[in-house]
Amino acid sequence: MKLRMLAGLSALVAVAGLSACSSSGSGDEAGGGGRSGIDVWLMRDSVSADFQKQFVKGFEAAHPDIDVRVQIQEWDGIGEKVTAALASNDAPDVIETGNTQVAQFAQSGGLLDLTDKVGALGGKDWLKGLAEPGAYEGKQYGIPYYAANRVVIYRKDLFEKAGVDAASIKTRDQWVAATKKLNKGAQQGIYLPGQNWYTYSGFVWDEGGDLATGSGDKWQGTLDTPEALRAMAFYEKLQALGKGPKDSDEAQPPQAEVMAKGQVAQVISVPGGANVVTQNNPDLKAKLGFFPIPGKTADKPGAVFTGGSDLVIPTVSQHHDAAFTFVKELTGEEWQRKLAVAMSYVPNRTTLAGAVAKDPGASAMAVGAAVGHATPNTPGWAAVEAKNPIKDYMTAVLAGGDPAREAKKASDAITSAMNSGS
Repeated sequence: MKLRMLAGLSALVAVAGLSACSSSGSGDEAGGGGRSGIDVWLMRDSVSADFQKQFVKGFEAAHPDIDVRVQIQEWDGIGEKVTAALASNDAPDVIETGNTQVAQFAQSGGLLDLTDKVGALGGKDWLKGLAEPGAYEGKQYGIPYYAANRVVIYRKDLFEKAGVDAASIKTRDQWVAATKKLNKGAQQGIYLPGQNWYTYSGFVWDEGGDLATGSGDKWQGTLDTPEALRAMAFYEKLQALGKGPKDSDEAQPPQAEVMAKGQVAQVISVPGGANVVTQNNPDLKAKLGFFPIPGKTADKPGAVFTGGSDLVIPTVSQHHDAAFTFVKELTGEEWQRKLAVAMSYVPNRTTLAGAVAKDPGASAMAVGAAVGHATPNTPGWAAVEAKNPIKDYMTAVLAGGDPAREAKKASDAITSAMNSGS
């Protein structure tokens, strides 16, 4: 699933679409003068209207033979809409898709294989958490577009009052020690709901484990491995240092609204969550800071789930060359730098992390993104998220259940869902 809170990044912008209803299959020319028309589906709130307008203007000036028609799509129901488009003769030429959705679209044979283009697109430096889910069965279909991931949003004034230097927190042990100092009276050292499974996944990866492992076309849930059990034990220790509910996630209630009430020292969120905090409590605007989720050791930050988008080209597109030119430009160095600054995103490659050096939230994200991961790269993972036994498992453990027993139940549920596709 894509990070829905990406809409909060860069001041919760609302995209005003430069839309068009036609698609590439209906004609080869647009605008006269021999200009090839390509239709592009971009997602709501992925970029601002200003950035979109700037890019399209710059692209068409650099490529006067290509006319770009952008249509803004909604995230709700996009999977079914893309699947239908790929099976038709009327698909757009370029589609933005959540990075973890690529496998399900590639499985149908509806996406153009871009493996031979990876070198030309700077693929050796792509973020792992975007590049890996963009591949399926050894071939590259999704081209990394932008990334976002969770960081720690903290109250600078509360840290100072407790004598805690956020810059010195590099390890999990230091993080726990600092959080204990912040956890006084009505003040919560951290607000961490019991079902924040993306954060738990990062702890699993830190321990060297995974949510599931595959062999051929068979998958097996692995929450009952020693690595995943250690991760859950750490999550339980950290969660106990606040008053977050054990049976809900960060959206119920919205954790940014909880932090805005003034008694929470830290939350784990994409940086855009800070905008929601200050919208609800403007007095906190100058009091919020960011740091990467700490790792097990000081030499490596904590692993994070990498959310974001890839760009794909449908096989049925009649304009593969023009579509590739569009993808190459938007994911290339020049526009990636501009996108990162405009939207507070992490660029698609590690070599461009410096583009967000002056943005505290985005630069903290970039540190984690360098060691980011995605969920298991298989179409069957969608069935896991539909029921999400990981959330039930976390609640059961936090409520006092036996971790090993509950982990086995959750692992069996993951195995069943991934192999049945339902």
